[in-house]
Amino acid sequence: MTEVTLKLTRKDFVSDQMVRWCPGCGDYAILAQMQRVLPELGVPKENIVFISGIGCSSRFPYYMDTYGIHGIHGRAPTLASGLKITNPDLQVWVITGDGDGLSIGGNHLIHTLRRNVNLNIILFNNRIYGLTKGQYSPTTLPGTKTKSSPMGSIDPAFNPTAVAVGVGATFIARTAAADVKHMAEMFRRAALHKGTSFIEVYQNCLIFNDGAWDYATNPKTKHENIVYLEDNKPLIFGKNKDKGIRFDGIHPEVVSLDEVDESELMVHHEDMPDGSLSYFLSQMRHERGMPEPMGVFRCVDEPVYEEEVLEQIDLAIEQKGKGDLKKLYFQADTWTVEDDGAGDNGQGGRGTVPPGGVDEEYVGVMFRGEASSEPYFSPTETLSTLNPRKPLIASENISLAEAIKKLQDLDVGLLALVDDSGKLSGVFTEGDVLRKIVGNKIDLDATPVKEYMTTNVTTLTPDDILADAIHLMSIHKFRHILLVDDDGKPTGVLSSRRVARYIQDNFAVEK
Repeated sequence: MTEVTLKLTRKDFVSDQMVRWCPGCGDYAILAQMQRVLPELGVPKENIVFISGIGCSSRFPYYMDTYGIHGIHGRAPTLASGLKITNPDLQVWVITGDGDGLSIGGNHLIHTLRRNVNLNIILFNNRIYGLTKGQYSPTTLPGTKTKSSPMGSIDPAFNPTAVAVGVGATFIARTAAADVKHMAEMFRRAALHKGTSFIEVYQNCLIFNDGAWDYATNPKTKHENIVYLEDNKPLIFGKNKDKGIRFDGIHPEVVSLDEVDESELMVHHEDMPDGSLSYFLSQMRHERGMPEPMGVFRCVDEPVYEEEVLEQIDLAIEQKGKGDLKKLYFQADTWTVEDDGAGDNGQGGRGTVPPGGVDEEYVGVMFRGEASSEPYFSPTETLSTLNPRKPLIASENISLAEAIKKLQDLDVGLLALVDDSGKLSGVFTEGDVLRKIVGNKIDLDATPVKEYMTTNVTTLTPDDILADAIHLMSIHKFRHILLVDDDGKPTGVLSSRRVARYIQDNFAVEK
């Protein structure tokens, strides 16, 4: 059989949505390069997901013709982690900004990085809040005057790359939206990395923070202010490639290649396991008189989070068998407080010795502070104790007309529907009539009720306890609970009214 090669183009990733960014915004370049890189990866569109939070950058999923989630502020890494664990075959991209990712989303970002979930995070850094109209962000430089810092920001600025280094991210890179070829290569490298990839993109906001990265993006000056990182090569920069970086003790310094031999220069290694070199590189900042590194700071192989999660699940199933969600849902540690018959003893309670760790003042005192010798409400009786009534049962193959007539004739709210073997297959309730039937053109005589019944019915057994029924009725607002035997055949039904009456008759405290 001939293997079919997936052939995609940039057009395959362009959605039909109008791109709504300010003219000249750096986001356009980021979008265009992403749409050019993805076809080269050979990943089907249906296996690609873009997830964002809130901000200008977070409109990104609308403009990609892939699956996407526009999440809430700062939570994109959390959504992405859950999705990747649930479906490891997906290629997941997180699109965030310096405000979204490092302010309200800072906690979520750092834990995703340290866990090494196999996804890609692109952080657009324009050193400002753009969507909310120009407030200072976690990366805004001190002294910057903004709408929320009219006298100049006094906050120290976050260094996104240093944050990623600090939490041990396995792939860390930096690029600029104005350097499209370099940016495309960083996207390609990130997609091929197994583990969390983090890319900081210098992106200009020409409306609220124009020129923030001019020193690193202006063709006339950038070569003196940035140094491109190349694996296993010395750090050389300058328009004429006449400058380098070497260590003076533990401090990097700029030197002239006219005075220093190239062998003395710092050599970059992406795969240093301890991250020490990445740290030094992340501290090289323009504000400190150093060229800022562009490229891959770190790229190492470490265990991937979702693989370890799935291995633990497989091991648990192997050791303990496949779990029963319903049984887990209803299981709880319960106990009964017994009356020891010792009387009040002036304590206002029912015994002479308080339970361990309980202040004597509170022994025997009810919620509102009344001392009482009445039994506490402890609904541990089995449901069979309530003498459940026999349910109204019918075949799932009867017509809607017959089903509605049965409900009307007996004035009940629930009809239990069974298959040919007598097992419960669904229920038909007065709610189904109101929600699904009324107002619709349906031939009631010719339409089987199973087409409109409620399937996946929550049921209990006569051996379950009253607390289970109360729990389901309270959180799901069930008016009826069906009881079934071990074969799944309906044997009884409890109404919320019957449960309430039983509680009143057996547990009400006389005033």
